[in-house]
Amino acid sequence: MPPFLPVVGSSLSPLALVKHLENKILIDGKLILPISKRTFAVHNPATMETIGQAAEANEDDVNNAVESARKAQKEWKHMDASHRGRLVSQCADLLEEHSDELARLETLETGKALRTESQVEVRAFANTFRFYGGLGLELKGETIPFSDSMLTMTIREPLGVVGAIIAWNVPLFLMSLKVAPALVAGNSVVVKSAEEAPYAVLRAAEIMNTILPPGVLNIISGDGPGTGTALVRHPHVAKVTFTGSVDSGKAIHKNVNEKLIPITLELGGKSPMIICEDVELEKVVEGALVSMRFTRQGQSCTAASRIFVHESIFSPFLELLKEKVNTLKMGDPMNMETDIGAVISPAQHGKILNYIEMGKKVPGAMAHVCSELPKDPKLAKGLFIQPVLFTGLPNSHQVCQEEIFGPVTALIPWKDFDDVLLQANDSVYGLAATLWTNNLHRALMGVHRLEAGFVQVNQNTVVQPGLSYGGVKSSGVGKEASLEAMLEHFTHKKTIIFNME
Repeated sequence: MPPFLPVVGSSLSPLALVKHLENKILIDGKLILPISKRTFAVHNPATMETIGQAAEANEDDVNNAVESARKAQKEWKHMDASHRGRLVSQCADLLEEHSDELARLETLETGKALRTESQVEVRAFANTFRFYGGLGLELKGETIPFSDSMLTMTIREPLGVVGAIIAWNVPLFLMSLKVAPALVAGNSVVVKSAEEAPYAVLRAAEIMNTILPPGVLNIISGDGPGTGTALVRHPHVAKVTFTGSVDSGKAIHKNVNEKLIPITLELGGKSPMIICEDVELEKVVEGALVSMRFTRQGQSCTAASRIFVHESIFSPFLELLKEKVNTLKMGDPMNMETDIGAVISPAQHGKILNYIEMGKKVPGAMAHVCSELPKDPKLAKGLFIQPVLFTGLPNSHQVCQEEIFGPVTALIPWKDFDDVLLQANDSVYGLAATLWTNNLHRALMGVHRLEAGFVQVNQNTVVQPGLSYGGVKSSGVGKEASLEAMLEHFTHKKTIIFNME
């Protein structure tokens, strides 16, 4: 099938792209029909209309993808690392040229607002490939002064075929965090997309395959128990990298342990935001507005889903935060005036509403419901949920302990700094945390005591290429987004010794 790449600046509707991509997987540089001949429906969360069918890859399809990647990797690993980096950088440039169509396609399948979310994500997506594209020459080893009669050194070598399984909340960005370092390090990759959002990553891979050698990057789609398990268990997959739920991560970890291969897991969080009494109220409320990730419907692992506010400023903080959240506009995700779109699926929609109802039943608790549901009749069946700020819930409640992955945040007052740190750490998760204070001593003490892998003071920016990202406890294993991630998680170190006598 010839490439389907319109000239830059042309207008291509996301539905036209879906028609081109539906019921396809990408193997050996080409879009093909799956051997399984099975498909599943993909919906627009804002309307619940079926936008197309996606291929449900079976074990034979997985095997073809892995064998294509295995064959390509034999030559790819011997290419100069700087040349691999240049090709990945060229991919970044081309992806950036197609940023508008990718953003619109992702908005169509995920329901995220185009202006506040998808366009921002696509820029980060291209930048991640550009970041790693410049790191090819960092794949270097060391010389070791072990003995005068020996020349002892280490070198970095690729692992082989990488199986990458991504989630639906930021599918393009998650794809880049896994694919870019793997490719530059000399591995080939088979990506399994999320069932809810298969098209944008498939289109991106198609674009990249006009630059990369055939087979270096392959994309399959399907469910976790079937397609995902077949990929993880494949004997020629040498590394697995996964972003998703804790339960799925544990199942994948078990399968990988049987093969004794390396794994990277990013499994979510219940991120605390601690606000001290010495902050500037307006500034910290603006920070909370970003931190809650409500423009992504709260569907973010680093969302501030527990906000601990010093009791002396609790009431004014709550009132100002409600005022700010009420200014966020829910509506058609494709509309550039929309701030908040729809949640991803009926299952996720029901799960979020269930947590909200649980919180409302707690004596003394109050659900502060903000913003307004869309009034457009075309969106009547859409999966929209108003943001909720809970007060009166103890930190031990399920709403405060379990990852909801929705526009729900619990505000909890505190008085003693040592106690609030204990509350913040009272979680099975340890992905991200933020501390808001103008007291340097308290900030330094706090960041050391917070049990999280990604801690920020007076901000809660999203993950950026170049900043090592990963959690502790049930939030996962390994790091992403950094040079460290490429070296430690996509290569192995070989020790070489020459006897000079």
